[in-house]
Amino acid sequence: MVEAPNDAASGRTEPTDIAGVAQLIMDLQAVGLRIDTELETTRKGGAGPSDSGMLWIEGVPVTVPPNLTSPYRLLADDDGQSIYRDGVKLASVSGTSRPRFYDLTTAEGIPYHQIALLHLDSLASTVVQVCNYWGTSDQCGFCGIELSLDAGRTIAKKTPEMLAEVAVAAKELDGAVDATLTTGSSAAPDRGALYVSRCAQAVKEATGLPVEVQFEPPRRLEILDQVHDTGVDSVGIHVETFDPAVLQRVAPGKFRTGIETYFRTWERAVQLFGEGRVSTYVILGMGEDPELTVEMCKRAVDIGVYPFVVPFRPVAGSLMADLPAPSREYTEPIYRKVAAFLSERGLGADTAVAGCARCQACSALNLVQQAGAASPCASAGRDGPAPPLLQIGRRPA
Repeated sequence: MVEAPNDAASGRTEPTDIAGVAQLIMDLQAVGLRIDTELETTRKGGAGPSDSGMLWIEGVPVTVPPNLTSPYRLLADDDGQSIYRDGVKLASVSGTSRPRFYDLTTAEGIPYHQIALLHLDSLASTVVQVCNYWGTSDQCGFCGIELSLDAGRTIAKKTPEMLAEVAVAAKELDGAVDATLTTGSSAAPDRGALYVSRCAQAVKEATGLPVEVQFEPPRRLEILDQVHDTGVDSVGIHVETFDPAVLQRVAPGKFRTGIETYFRTWERAVQLFGEGRVSTYVILGMGEDPELTVEMCKRAVDIGVYPFVVPFRPVAGSLMADLPAPSREYTEPIYRKVAAFLSERGLGADTAVAGCARCQACSALNLVQQAGAASPCASAGRDGPAPPLLQIGRRPA
């Protein structure tokens, strides 16, 4: 079991064995968690951490997919809730109660939870819940953006005023620390970037929270200047995978945009927002070449982009719902390599300010980076031995 002191005020803990917690989280995100006690914060559908339980494991924010066949079990015990395997307690867990702002509605009668959700301590919303790729041959295989809309759990378009109203409540009632606003892709030249930035500007002006916006590369780079002028703090421009063969298969629309277009867009965004405040999702386990993935992550880091490496997570109802998540044996070596690049460049979750790279709940990358920094090898000095890096595994089937 990982022992760690509790902070009663925040519900968090400080893990004393960062590497052990990181490995446990990698396993859980690969095989899921059997939930044998009440957990209110399981989310269904959408474009974010869908079909996931949101919890704190030894003080670390984590999203974990429920799985009735997982060898890991969440059980109630004398300490509250803990994770067990084969009857052995591995880690303490702090749950999160239903956010209080979920019970409020707008003057028009729209429930706040249909406008934005609280992902642990981060407010998140897909401001336009439709995508021009959806229902076409260009639909991204891993995405479930319109599933929650079809199920009536959200509305198609949120206004800046709605989002500002909900963000104030989320901050004051539930302690939200930042906001992440994303959008379905648009066929317009800005690809939806300008509207999501207007929404972010309203949230930031109303709350003072740091805000990240996420969108596809606009067709003209000067649109990024307009995004920057709204005052948003960081941007997520997500390539999803660096392997062009995989990108063509799982996200044909993004493939036509071209990986080099992403790099050109990132370079301009870093000039505007600063190093570490531009991020991209890099999903592991979709059949990509792991060596190429590591190489291209380094190229991104070298220009100041944070490659947010995450394991693939199947979303029920998506085109890739039956693809299993990758194993820890596959993801850990890639995490280790990318974490070393980030440390060398001086980038981390703290430089991200807002968004997924700040939250880190869907990845073990930040924990792996912390574990590397805390290792005896890392503290041996510039001339000491480097932290060990694991051998990259083979491309998944």
